[in-house]
Amino acid sequence: MSETHRQAALLNRLRYKHLRLMALLDEQRNLHRVAVILNMSQPAATRMLHDIENIFACTLFERTPRGVQPTDTGEVLIEFAHGALNRLDRCATSLQRHQLGDQGQLAIGAVMGAAPDLVAEAVIELKRQRPLLQVRLLGETSDQLVELLTQNRIDMAIARHVTALQHNLFDFEPLGNERMLAVVRQGHPLAGAGKVALAETLEQWPWILQPIESPARQALEKEFEMAGLMSPRDIIECGSIFAALQLVRCSDSILVMAESVLRDYLHTGMIIPLPLSLGRTLPPYGIMTRREEPLSEPMQQLCAHLRSIAARRERSTLALDSSHPVPFTASSQ
Repeated sequence: MSETHRQAALLNRLRYKHLRLMALLDEQRNLHRVAVILNMSQPAATRMLHDIENIFACTLFERTPRGVQPTDTGEVLIEFAHGALNRLDRCATSLQRHQLGDQGQLAIGAVMGAAPDLVAEAVIELKRQRPLLQVRLLGETSDQLVELLTQNRIDMAIARHVTALQHNLFDFEPLGNERMLAVVRQGHPLAGAGKVALAETLEQWPWILQPIESPARQALEKEFEMAGLMSPRDIIECGSIFAALQLVRCSDSILVMAESVLRDYLHTGMIIPLPLSLGRTLPPYGIMTRREEPLSEPMQQLCAHLRSIAARRERSTLALDSSHPVPFTASSQ
């Protein structure tokens, strides 16, 4: 065995209590006082010192009437003990700060309808309280977010249940729902139409829809089924918000997407809503976390912000709906 390996093997036999004993002996130079600090008897402290000396097969401290004095070898080990204890203390402090959210990362996934408003506002509030917390926000469909949550690649998701048995794997707290809109580009033949027949749009126009695995798409297909209608034949499946918006602006396609995502584009007049009510069977989205896994403090704070913002938006929506009722319903004829 080389000298380097031999020294490494010796150091690996040291324990935290050995390091503390060495550091305290350097500071106190009195075995009795060290034993009191370590909450042990003096004979036990003496045996521990003998154990350390046996590990290195040499004397580390000379016993004198005034206490103990380190030998040259003892000085080397004392320096090592102080350095190791300082690194451990820094590590413990870093871990504590990480648990408090002052460092580290929080990975969040959100469905597209919740990300622009609800999740964005909640994250901003959280960052005001914890400016050093690194937040990573992923916008995906619920089926993709559930997979990421299962793989421990994100800490929590704002999503929907994808299958009936997922309540066995995840805790779920509903927050709200998306209002789904069907939109077309400015200048589209259907733009500004007072009445649009759903059956005719399915047959005559191309559609841009979310992937079939997503709950939003499945809810839409369910509504087609309940209306006795065939799914549109001319479809582009697109999971990207920006790609879908570019496609609808450059074609005669009909795009179905959450109103919260489309709002800014609607205000500019680049896209026009159609008088079709869609997404009525869409289940609510909510906070989804791995079952029986404790939430960190940053996660708890984010959940509190999400609840507060969702409740405030629900009150605003109810007030707006009561003062401005929707003037149309979908027609499947």
